[in-house]
Amino acid sequence: MFGKIGMWEIIAILAVILLLFGSKKLPELAKAIGKSVIELKEGLKGSSGSDESTTSNSEPKK
Repeated sequence: MFGKIGMWEIIAILAVILLLFGSKKLPELAKAIGKSVIELKEGLKGSSGSDESTTSNSEPKK
């Protein structure tokens, strides 16, 4: 339905974001998004690592 997003569409989206948030808030917004992505990645790594450790500890040893 939407297909590929071209260069003009990306420019239009960025222009709308700039109008909504203003030039002073954009660095703060980008910093918050970056921190959120980092925390999400760490959380996903942590949850998969904890799952593996609990399953390996709960297996009976012969």
